[in-house]
Amino acid sequence: MKNLFDIKDKVIVLTGGCGILGRNIANYLAEQGAKIVVLDRVEEAGRELEAELNQKSEALFLVTDVLNKEVLEAFAACNDLAPLHNPANLKGVNAVSAILPNIPQVGVFDTAFHQTMPDYAYMYAIPHELYEKYGVRRYGFHGTSHRYVSKRVCEFLGVNPVGQKIITCHIGNGGSIAAIKDGKCMDTTMGLTPLEGLMMGTRSGDIDAGAVTFIMEKEGLNTTGVSNLLNKKSGVLGISGVSSDMRELLAACAAGNEKAILAEKMYYYRIKKYIGAYAAALGGVDIILFTGGVGENQMECRREVCKDMEFMGIELDNEVNAKVRGEEAIISTPASKVKVVVIPTDEELLIASDTMDILNK
Repeated sequence: MKNLFDIKDKVIVLTGGCGILGRNIANYLAEQGAKIVVLDRVEEAGRELEAELNQKSEALFLVTDVLNKEVLEAFAACNDLAPLHNPANLKGVNAVSAILPNIPQVGVFDTAFHQTMPDYAYMYAIPHELYEKYGVRRYGFHGTSHRYVSKRVCEFLGVNPVGQKIITCHIGNGGSIAAIKDGKCMDTTMGLTPLEGLMMGTRSGDIDAGAVTFIMEKEGLNTTGVSNLLNKKSGVLGISGVSSDMRELLAACAAGNEKAILAEKMYYYRIKKYIGAYAAALGGVDIILFTGGVGENQMECRREVCKDMEFMGIELDNEVNAKVRGEEAIISTPASKVKVVVIPTDEELLIASDTMDILNK
């Protein structure tokens, strides 16, 4: 009977896989050796589930717009930029179109919010012909979240987005920061892929390309091998050797695990460094916002990132910060020149709103 239902190395696609039932099924299938593709609208939960499943088997998460022929053709033309994601998504779109031809499908492009970045921010300092030939540039990710929270924080504080300089910190198993001026993105930490920028749960974030080629030569890695190393075996997990989950990392730190303590310091330092850089890029900052699984819920992260930042006008109210978990709140002192705020992200709401706007046009 066991052999009859052997699913080891089989590829299984789960739609809506980030719900309670979907997550449990995905974990069970991964434990049986299946390769899992999770389709869901909630990127943060999806990325976290992807990292969780990759510790047991191989897993891929895909964010699942109205899609017409022109959009799909443009989407397919970008396959080289996202060879793992785009073709699989297109198969799903085509399958639904065949079964439910009269039902509109809406695509959610997580890079869209970042398309206002100026060229001097999104270009890499490599031969320009590589951009012209292959579109090699910085695109950024988590755009749906950054767009939602940057708008919501202005509503929460009762200010007009125009005139505001905002740094949004989407911190979770995957993480990115965006510099936003007058409601438009001016820069963001992720690049051509989600690998660039912050240190993440299993991703390295910024790394010298020379170090990458050095490791490839010493370890005998091909491009697939080094991609796996930097995307799935690095970051908090790679440094600590404990876990990619910040809750487990904090427990290891409390127990005195030196590698875990180092990972924690590196994680917070990278966030703080980018906040300083983006404050310079924006010519100042009015609001610093924390969101995402870690940003919303882990007071230690917010405390350590904002520590010793008084010279920038940032004064955290540690007593208030310690009480805030997953709720909208101002966590800076009344005297702080910069407002520090927690805003839980709601990508599903923004996606639903955009869908209705598109369908009603």
